[in-house]
Amino acid sequence: MSLRLRLTLLYSTFMGGILLIFGAAVFVLVNIVLHNQVDTMLAGVVRDITQVTRVNSVGELNVINLPPLDMTSNAYVQVWDRSGNLVSTSPSIGTLREPLDPVSLQYGQTKYQDSWLGNAHLRVLTVPLKVGLRTVGIVQVGTSLSGVDATRNTLLSIMVGVSIVAVLLAGLGSWVLLGQALYPLETITETVDQINRADDLSRRIPSPGSTRDEVGDLIESVNQTLERLESLFTSQQRFLADVSHELRTPLTVIKGNVDLMRRMKQVDEESLNSIDQEAGRLTRMVGGLLMLAQAESGKLTLNLQPVELDLLLTEVFTEMQVLAGSKVHVHLNDIDQVMVRGDRDRLKQLLLNLVSNAIQYTPAGGDIFLSLAKIGEQARLIVRDTGPGIPAEDLPHIFDRFYRAEKSRTRSKVSGFGLGLSIAHWIVEHHGGQIKVESKEGEGTTFAIWLATLK
Repeated sequence: MSLRLRLTLLYSTFMGGILLIFGAAVFVLVNIVLHNQVDTMLAGVVRDITQVTRVNSVGELNVINLPPLDMTSNAYVQVWDRSGNLVSTSPSIGTLREPLDPVSLQYGQTKYQDSWLGNAHLRVLTVPLKVGLRTVGIVQVGTSLSGVDATRNTLLSIMVGVSIVAVLLAGLGSWVLLGQALYPLETITETVDQINRADDLSRRIPSPGSTRDEVGDLIESVNQTLERLESLFTSQQRFLADVSHELRTPLTVIKGNVDLMRRMKQVDEESLNSIDQEAGRLTRMVGGLLMLAQAESGKLTLNLQPVELDLLLTEVFTEMQVLAGSKVHVHLNDIDQVMVRGDRDRLKQLLLNLVSNAIQYTPAGGDIFLSLAKIGEQARLIVRDTGPGIPAEDLPHIFDRFYRAEKSRTRSKVSGFGLGLSIAHWIVEHHGGQIKVESKEGEGTTFAIWLATLK
């Protein structure tokens, strides 16, 4: 059963329930009002009868005269003595000798009671006639309820008819309005089905217009989700392609050197060194991928402790001088004593990645400058090189994994930015800091890291 049909049935049932409760209340109220009017009329007739009823010297009832005919034309009156004999009747009762309400007559108590006399439905008021504390007779006044019954039946028929028409109109109106309201949901379903069939995440659900409601918000949220999925899917495809490219190069070098040594049937020291370098490159790459995977899954925790950043930078400077060798010159400029709260190993990895990246892309004879300054309540680390710089169109993407662009390949024989900058960005971000980069082609690149200092 469709949502539209379920909601239509729900609204129709709800409308029917409301009409049922309202109709029952009206029916009961009208019934009470009509009975009260009849009871008031019967009480008035009894009052008039008691005024003209007397008791003779021997205690027998003597009805001097019943009320005028125009007052009792709608009422049937019977006066009974205490022996159960009919003393007097109204002209409208004819030759009827049976009690209007035998049960109430037997008990002799004041009582309003519905009674059936043949096929006639009557409302009967029974009132004992007393002299002092002694009952001398009973008067019964009744009137036909045919008019009341007809009014009630007519009212019931009208209410049932109106309720049926109202429920049908409510159901039809709900069906039409729900169709218009749920149409955007059908559009969403059709669009998502088309996306699933065509594997085309670039499709978007048409906006319903300027109307801002829950459905419009849903469409906007779905479109945002589709946009994010498209971006993630594209990134995943590019990531897989880049990983494949990065893995293929060292594996090709290793396989080529192994084949060369097999053909030469001797161990070549240069080939072994090349294999060792490429194996190390593969190890670092796999380690970086595992680290990023753990970081994204939340399994990589930081051991935050006070860290003397100036000593850490000096340690990195010493190690990087050995790595740079005679290719480039690494300089340690101004350095302040700064204490930060962080994971020492990850902060060292951050600096090693940035400096080794600078050594990799800086041509022979170039310079790399390191500095540390305390500015206000923040520490600023600078890693600047005199390399070829990064094209402006590549700057927004340099922290993406394995990002590569055609122009970036002119910087070095090694294309792309690998994983180092992605790892550096994650480390800085999870230390509550910022990493910024400025670069111009031909003028070098500067990385600035900002971290909060310990007070």
